[in-house]
This record gives sequence, structure tokens and C-alpha cells, in this order.
Amino acid sequence: MKKNLKKLTLLHSNDMHGDFLADKLDDKLVGGVSLLSGYVCKVRHEEKNVLYAIAGDMFCGSVIDSEFHGLSTIQIMNLLSPDIVTLGNHEVDYGVAHLLFLEKCAEFPIVNANLYIKTNHARLFDPCRIIEVDGMRILFIGIITEITLMKCRSDKLIGSFITLEEAANEVGRICNAYNSTDVDLTVLLTHIGLEEDKKLAAILDPAWGVDMIIGGHSHDFMKEPAVVNGIPIVQAGTGTDQIGRFDLVIDTDENRIDSYSWTPVDINEDNCPRDPSIEEAIRGYKDQTDEKYGRILTKLVRPLTAPSHVAETEIGNLFADILKDSLGMDIFLLASGSIRVKEFGPLVTKGDFDQCFPFDDAAHLTYWTGAQLKHGFLRMLRDETLEGEHTEFYQVSRGVELEYDQKTHSIVKLCFEGQPVEDERVYTVGLQDFHYKNLKDSFDLEHEDLQKNHPQREVASSCCQVIEERLQSGQHQNARTEGRIVIRFTEESWEKLKKTEAAKEKAQ
Repeated sequence: MKKNLKKLTLLHSNDMHGDFLADKLDDKLVGGVSLLSGYVCKVRHEEKNVLYAIAGDMFCGSVIDSEFHGLSTIQIMNLLSPDIVTLGNHEVDYGVAHLLFLEKCAEFPIVNANLYIKTNHARLFDPCRIIEVDGMRILFIGIITEITLMKCRSDKLIGSFITLEEAANEVGRICNAYNSTDVDLTVLLTHIGLEEDKKLAAILDPAWGVDMIIGGHSHDFMKEPAVVNGIPIVQAGTGTDQIGRFDLVIDTDENRIDSYSWTPVDINEDNCPRDPSIEEAIRGYKDQTDEKYGRILTKLVRPLTAPSHVAETEIGNLFADILKDSLGMDIFLLASGSIRVKEFGPLVTKGDFDQCFPFDDAAHLTYWTGAQLKHGFLRMLRDETLEGEHTEFYQVSRGVELEYDQKTHSIVKLCFEGQPVEDERVYTVGLQDFHYKNLKDSFDLEHEDLQKNHPQREVASSCCQVIEERLQSGQHQNARTEGRIVIRFTEESWEKLKKTEAAKEKAQ
């Protein structure tokens, strides 16, 4: 009997992070929403059945996005016209209430199966959406876990899945509920990272009929899908320099994929026409931000670098020292993930600073015994962190000397101002608000235990303002790495870290 086959082209992006503007590379334009839109429009014109999905993190990472608190991003995304979007962890950077406002501004559906209000378990978003194309019914389910959604942990009213098993069970419930509606293709839009996607795929029941996973969060640029449990898993790097493309043949009688090909497509002026309407919209936002963000804050002695999130860096030392000195504490622990560029200066504008350090948190003064400090550093230096997974690493301020042996999982040396850290002595430690609120996850410490040492308090409402003020106060500032953090990696972890960072570098 002849099969009833239909073609579908499924385009996808992830982790765009407000990457609106094209870059110049070898005299060619690369990336940017104008060229991305041009490619999507071109495919929509060339192919009969086309859908475009975004797997989270549209927000955060650009001056324009930060200045307008995501409203600019939503309006630009409206012009890009995705067919379906799921949430990433950075969608809640401006708060859950603001996210719900932005959803009302969106002219495209946003799906998420697992964010809910704890008091009555009401979902904040539609868990899924069926999109009909040429008689085909495509089911999209949005998934994110609490492991990646750390911003919501401090909100006592908002809940989320914690484990992959819970996420898988929810996928099963949704798939079972729609089995009677003749779904031809089931797509999970996730934002949990490639390795977690693989684990999730491995525990999905084939009877649920999940056909593919389009993911985000780990910024993986892939040459081919990873296939687990018969399910192809893909990502498209980060930003707008590339887009993923599935060309599928769907057997609508059997409700399954008959065949497919997948390729990452480079977004550049060779492949993609420009979209003048989007360029005009972006220009309007950029004109408003250029005057504010073009002013010069300072000129450093030389460009400072932050080549790795899992190492002491020059930018990290500069910022941690500024916060320590300005706020008057023994130690400041600055999250490496707060630093979003690899090079900073020598000429630093307001826009350069905001791009480098976009997360404006309050600063908290806490009190740790030496024993708690050692315990917290051991938590920070666990294997997942040292292998480049999405756990937090911290830059330390002047005076700290930390040496760690990964093979024995032990701290070889921990000194403060030249003296060994004493277990019973209490040290004042500064933290950004996000990491203060996620103390248990980052350092395996409880607020109640630190409170026993001395009451904690907020000492600055804005870390950004503290650093910016110090940068403006003098020219020719400098910072160097000086062995504050020394890690003796195992060979296996060192190789994993190099591969992870090389993949991220290539994606960027």
C-alpha cells in the first residue's frame, strides 16, 4: 500500500541572547536578526511547509535587551515571527511577573509544561501547542527543569520540575492526552543542555511517540544530531550566527518520521538576504541606546581577559577586588558567569561595561567560619564544575590563595592574607544577590548556619553601580592573574574541559 508522505521543513534557534546586530568577519556580515530573518523568509518562500521554533533564552546579553527589559526583544521577535517558542532560564531574568507581561506582548505562542504556582499548581503557560500544517498535526511540548531555572528558586510561589524523571513523566502525561488527536510529529522544545537532553531521551517511553528533541542552554554547535533511544537531539549553538534545519518526510498514516536530514546553516550574507523592516526596528532601539551607552567610563592599561569560566581571570580579579575594597569585607566571591565577554578594554564605554557585566544584583555581606569557607570551595570545585558543566565557579578577591587537587578531591592550600584559613575564625564574605539566594546549590551551605556566626545584611543595592563608580574614578587601572586559584586537574577532566570550552568558542 502506498504511503501517505508529506514534507516538512523545521528551522530552529536557541540561546539568541539579544544578538540583534551582525558582525563583520573577513569583510562579510555574519549573524544578526536581519540576516536570520532573511534566511527564514527565504525558506518559507522556497518550501511549502515550514515551521520555525526557538528553544529558549531569547533575552539577556545585549545592551538593547537590557535597556528595554526584554520588550525590545519581544517586538523584534514578533517581526521574526517564530511559530513556537519555549522558555529558557534567562527569560525570568527580569522577574516572573515581567515575563508574564512580555508574554502578552508576544505575537507567537510560548509553551512551558512545568512552571506553576505552588498554592494551586496552576501552570503559568500552556504546556504544549498543536500546529497544523498541510493537514499534519505537530505537537510541541516545552520543558525546563529547576536545575537550570535557578532564578525561580528564590520565588516561594513559583514551582518547577526538579528531576529529569519528573519531566519525563509530564511528557508522558501530555503525549497520552493527545494520542487520540492523530498527532503526526511530537517535538520536545527543551532548555536543559545537551547532556541532560540525552539523559531525558534515554528514559522516555517509546509508546509516547516523541520524535525529536530541539534543545538549548549548553550552547552546543553540532555537526549532526545525537541520537538516543531512537530520538534525534539537536542544538544550533548560540546567538544568531547559525540556525538548525530539519528536512523531514512525515508518514501521516503511521504518524511518524519516514526520513529526515539535519544541517546547521551559517547565517551570513552569502546565504541570507537582509530584512530591511527588522533593520529599521533595531536601528530605532540602537539610536536610543547609543547616546547613553557610548560615554567613556575609563581607559585601562591594556585589554583584560576572561578566557575561561573555570579559572582565575583578569576581569574577575578586577571586579572582585573593586567590590571587596568598596564594600569593606574580607573576601568577595564573584560568579564567573556574571562576566559575559572574553576581553574588556582598554577603552571602556558604558555599553562595553554593561555587555561585560549585565546582571545587576544587590551585594550581601555574610559571615563564614573557616570550616564553612573550605566546605563551600569544595562544593564549587566539584567535578561537574571543573569539566565545564553548567554549575557556578567563583572569582576570589585579593588575599585569597586556594590550591585544589582534583585527583584527591582535597584542598591542598587555603590562605587569607598569607595565613592559613582557621576553621573557627569568622570571615566576612560578599555575594551577589542571586548567589546569596542560591547559597545551598552553589556552596552547600544553609543561611541558618551562617546566621549563627552573625546576622547577614544587604550592603549595596547594585554591584554594577559599585564597579562602574570605581572604574570612572581613575584611568589606567590594571589587573593580572596571580595564582589566587590553582587547580590540579585530572587528565580526564582537563580534556573534557578543553573540549567543552572549544565547542563553546566555536559556537560563539
